[in-house]
Amino acid sequence: MQKRELEVRRLGRVDYAAGLELQAGLERDVIDRRKIDYLLLLEHPHTFTIGRRAKEGGMLATAELLKNLGVEVFETNRGGKVTYHGIGQIVGYPVISLSPDREDVHRYVRDIEEVL
Repeated sequence: MQKRELEVRRLGRVDYAAGLELQAGLERDVIDRRKIDYLLLLEHPHTFTIGRRAKEGGMLATAELLKNLGVEVFETNRGGKVTYHGIGQIVGYPVISLSPDREDVHRYVRDIEEVL
């Protein structure tokens, strides 16, 4: 397996939308250079993300209540249902090339689970 450099960025608290924008920029960088991978470590303010498997009505609180509480809600293209992200919860976002020697996404997920 080819070894690649991994740059770890500890970013503190980052709004979810800003984190997505940063990931998209780094993804372009990884695709263009294919030499360095990234791991973003950060926390979000109170945020719910809604994945592709979430069903209508999966949120128990109304959008109005969440807005009044300062909680953001984002629909995402990730798998899964509803996930809460909050202050003090560290989230790791790997932005890495899975090719040519790591193209098995399921294996990659199992490897991450084993490491954590």
